[in-house]
Amino acid sequence: MSTNMTSVITKSRSAFSSERTLAVSFRLAQIKNLLAMINECQDEIVSALHADLRKSTMEATLYEVELVRSEIAYFIRNLKNLAKKEKLPMNLLACLDSGYIQREPYGVVLILGAWNYPLSLSLLPLIGAIAAGNCVILKPSELAPNTAQTLSKIVPRYLDTECFHIYEADLEGTKELLKNKFDYIFATGSTNMGRSVMAAAVPHLTPLTLELGGKSPIFIDDSSDYELATKRILWGKCMNLGQTCIAPDYILCSKNVEKEFLTVATRVLTEWYGTNWKQSLDLTRILNEKNFLRLQKMIEETKGRIAFGGQMDQQTLWISPTVIVDIPDPSDIVMQEEIFGPILPIITVDSADEAIKIIKSRPKPLSLYVFSKDNSVIQEFVKRTSSGGICINDVIWQNGWEGLPFGGVGESGFGNYHGKYSFETFSHKKSVLQRGFSYMSEKLGEARYPPYNDSKLRFFTTIIRHIHSFNVNINWCRVTSHFFAGCFGALVLFLYLRYLK
Repeated sequence: MSTNMTSVITKSRSAFSSERTLAVSFRLAQIKNLLAMINECQDEIVSALHADLRKSTMEATLYEVELVRSEIAYFIRNLKNLAKKEKLPMNLLACLDSGYIQREPYGVVLILGAWNYPLSLSLLPLIGAIAAGNCVILKPSELAPNTAQTLSKIVPRYLDTECFHIYEADLEGTKELLKNKFDYIFATGSTNMGRSVMAAAVPHLTPLTLELGGKSPIFIDDSSDYELATKRILWGKCMNLGQTCIAPDYILCSKNVEKEFLTVATRVLTEWYGTNWKQSLDLTRILNEKNFLRLQKMIEETKGRIAFGGQMDQQTLWISPTVIVDIPDPSDIVMQEEIFGPILPIITVDSADEAIKIIKSRPKPLSLYVFSKDNSVIQEFVKRTSSGGICINDVIWQNGWEGLPFGGVGESGFGNYHGKYSFETFSHKKSVLQRGFSYMSEKLGEARYPPYNDSKLRFFTTIIRHIHSFNVNINWCRVTSHFFAGCFGALVLFLYLRYLK
């Protein structure tokens, strides 16, 4: 283990032991400092994102910076309430006792960021971990080096340097880092990466959240609005040039819908990007040559037909938005793994039921998209399929909808975050029961003591079976206000009877 790695982990452990992160005021101050960082360093961040992926200013701002700013604002508004203990209903059989849930931080958390959204996929979990009171070691993706270097430079200027660390490492360095004991691990990446992280967590029995990916399918029903469906699907596919974990991966639809989709798609893409898509400043580039060659192989070896697109330039890492049709075999190369690029296969089906069977035959996706005006069709997909999330008549939009958890299921990951779900993810729910030493409290429970007999057994059996019936939810603010209102009314009545009558 390197000296730097040892120092970072030791500092984090020591800082957490000092208990400074337990104070909600400290957490809020750090989150507000992150907001100051985003406000003051936005131009530098956007430049780094452009250098890594050639992200346009609009994509970098909306899908990276503003998502982070929105998450910060949520916790500034809600952290004090989230951190309060959760009281259980009062039970009339134990009215002198109280039970509640206290959320406490895990300790030192390791966050592994991802390269495709190197700002938001690093800082969103960081915000939740800070809000929950943890110390954090954030390892940004080495595949987005400009953003990683920018975070390493600016974060220490705004956050407590003993509690929160940015640790840069390559693949081998990350493997070494994972050999250490952490109290929680949060990782975003591919399914294979998830397996490696999970294996590393096993020796220490470290709890973790894995945000992975998978092939997110789309079903377009014959009842859909083809114009809007096509626009929304292409927007989601072209965002970050398809390098999004919840990007539409393949389409299931009838032959007639396929024809309508292709007609609209070619017109819409020309309206958006002109006649030379490669020259558009609104389209990102593939991350690196390795990913380029993987996508190039898909285009060259598919048994399907390229309906449009397919242009590639290895020197500039450019691949045009490409739609592939007439795929003869579900084991075709474009259907074997998550595409993670601007390639969109279309598989024709005769019914919603056939589409559902195809979806259920594959690993559970991170997202599922359904376009239909028929609510009965929509409900069939909601009830009969399993996915991390489902969005009706749009794509990706669910990721930014406040109040919805984001996370996978099965091979697309487990655990979730965003907003209050981030706070829950990075908090241990500690059960607390507080009993008194009063005479009444003891008399209610003394039948537990030996010597045992049938009457004691019957007594406790009855209590256990019916104790839930004695739970009472009391709003103490309302009780107090009613009490004082009653006292005031009694006083008025007393004065009236005493002096006025």
